[in-house]
Amino acid sequence: MMNIVALLVAALIPMVIGFVWYNPKVFGTAWMKVAEMTEEKMQGANMLAIFGISYVLSFLAAAALNAIVIHQSHIYSILLDEPGFGDASSEIGLFIADFMEKYGDNYRTFKHGAFHGIIAGITLALPVLGVNALFERKGFKYIAINAGFWIVCFALMGGIICAWK
Repeated sequence: MMNIVALLVAALIPMVIGFVWYNPKVFGTAWMKVAEMTEEKMQGANMLAIFGISYVLSFLAAAALNAIVIHQSHIYSILLDEPGFGDASSEIGLFIADFMEKYGDNYRTFKHGAFHGIIAGITLALPVLGVNALFERKGFKYIAINAGFWIVCFALMGGIICAWK
């Protein structure tokens, strides 16, 4: 049920949105201040490694979102231990094929995926970033800028993953 091409494309979203979001004319200047980031720190970075690792991590986030935004993927985990699972001609294989033929496109829209992406951003990204920020003694603005970024990214990533059949 995973569309690898959709996941690869969705994993690009944080880089594209980050280019805009963290631009000095948007939230970049405010983020640098609350993150205690300086131009000197930014100059000494290995950008190839940062973007490469960021892309891999974004791909992992996209893979996790796949299970959240595509409801049909749950049928496989529910039926995984049933006799004949994996055999298209078995009773369970025929049931899954029939189910997917009837219901496989239900809720497979950009809007539905974006909705679940927003929910995932609020219930997963925000708490993780918020807890870390509290212990790092960062303020509300730091949390809002970074969590807002991930909520927007998860919305767009979820929309792409869900709609791309």
